[in-house]
Amino acid sequence: MTTTAAGSPDPSAAPPAGAALVVGVGARRGVPAEEVSALIEQVLRTAGLAVSDVVELATVEAKTAEPGIVAAAARLGVPLRGRPVAELIRVPVPGPSAEVGAVVGTPSVAEAAALCAADELVVPKTKSARATCAVARRSGVRAVLPAAESSAGPVTDGAAPTTMAAMTPPTRYIESGGPDLRHHGDAEVRGRHLTDLAVNVRTNTPPHWLRERIAASLGGLAAYPDGRTARAAVAARHGLPTDRVLLTAGAAEAFVLLARALPARRPVVVHPQFTEPEAALRAAGHEVRRVVLRAEDGFRLDPAAVPEDADLVIVGNPTNPTSVLHPAGVLEALARPGRTLVVDEAFMDAVPGEREALCGRTDVPGLVVLRSLTKTWGLAGLRIGYVLAEPAVIALLEEAQPLWPVSSPALAAAEACMEPRALAEAACAAEHIAVDRAHLLAGIEEFGEIEVVAPAEGPFVLIRLAGAAELREGLRSLGFAARRGDTFPGLGPEWLRLAVRDRVTTNRFLQALDLALQALPVGSGRPVG
Repeated sequence: MTTTAAGSPDPSAAPPAGAALVVGVGARRGVPAEEVSALIEQVLRTAGLAVSDVVELATVEAKTAEPGIVAAAARLGVPLRGRPVAELIRVPVPGPSAEVGAVVGTPSVAEAAALCAADELVVPKTKSARATCAVARRSGVRAVLPAAESSAGPVTDGAAPTTMAAMTPPTRYIESGGPDLRHHGDAEVRGRHLTDLAVNVRTNTPPHWLRERIAASLGGLAAYPDGRTARAAVAARHGLPTDRVLLTAGAAEAFVLLARALPARRPVVVHPQFTEPEAALRAAGHEVRRVVLRAEDGFRLDPAAVPEDADLVIVGNPTNPTSVLHPAGVLEALARPGRTLVVDEAFMDAVPGEREALCGRTDVPGLVVLRSLTKTWGLAGLRIGYVLAEPAVIALLEEAQPLWPVSSPALAAAEACMEPRALAEAACAAEHIAVDRAHLLAGIEEFGEIEVVAPAEGPFVLIRLAGAAELREGLRSLGFAARRGDTFPGLGPEWLRLAVRDRVTTNRFLQALDLALQALPVGSGRPVG
């Protein structure tokens, strides 16, 4: 398809009848279906293309739940295909928009989405008030060319038709070998009556007063959730404006939003740490690089270890599973223009005084802080967390969220947990955790064959010994569940993570630990390294 000097499609250059067409669309949140459908029909009609030749509607993955786009695909009678941001940003486009590129990562969602699913752009981007549309033609046979054959640059106006094969190599995905990134501590206790040292949720939670607040919200379940009050409460708790806060269905949802919505080209995850960030990035099509911290260094982070070209860096603080608390200054050293720095502070409220926290900072460029209410308040089944970031990032993540992502009971819990008495209770719990952790560590130190990562600052500790897998099974037979460590990148089968519990539980565990160690085969249970 060629265009006129004014940029309108030239009907005389239409593709042959019966050509398979892919329509790429971009849209603002809340765009009506009528506007999207009218734009598509106008573009096709003006270009002399048949609606019956459209085989797919394509857009960015975050927009696949947008009602207006969903309805437009239904009216066309074609499937709606969502493309990850990581795939779209690899596609040069002839009609770039600097504004769209800054927010989404690709300078034209419509053109990039169309070209991802086809071969030749036949109608460049056309705009309505709240939507964009582009059309690409899919050839009868689609070959996957090696990177060496796909080196040509983008085609400018007036040049030959823009083709996907001429512009970019195919997306490359990292193979899924290595640790099971989707394994989590709850798998250790599911279906078994065990004393749980595998999951890092505080015991005897949620407290009675919080259960009452959640129960009181059930009378309003007929109404759609309204998160404004809870959002304001979170903002006030951290001394931030509300446009710097986004409520999420737990921190895990936040990782998915970041992976799908941020225009990251070179993401880096610092390991060992919670595996969901990398799992979400891989699922969204990103190629992930790892910075693996060493046990010999106490799993301490040297900012120089992070590649300079990384435009997205994710690190936990305090880190799960190592229980290492990185100094705030070390994390600040990772920030630089053009880089998003994500700090997972899901366990920071278990640190007395929340020292080294970055959650209220607005002077660190590109900083995104994630918080969870799951661990301290025992709300794993309710799913509530939040993101703190600059307004432009919050807006981008919010665009990628489905409507009403956080339930009314979860919103009630968030609001309640931001109140002064709740903050005082959390602070008191953090002090108790520190005391209980010291008791656990003192007991473990009696066993010379066990190495402990120290100093530990979170509500869990990481230990190492030969035969850890056998020890874990022995503990299970004695009624205790421990978290295996080999599913964390950077750790092996000799590692276990133990949640901190009260003294009575810890004393019972230490007795079981003694018995389990004695039952290990000869040669196991010795220090590693």
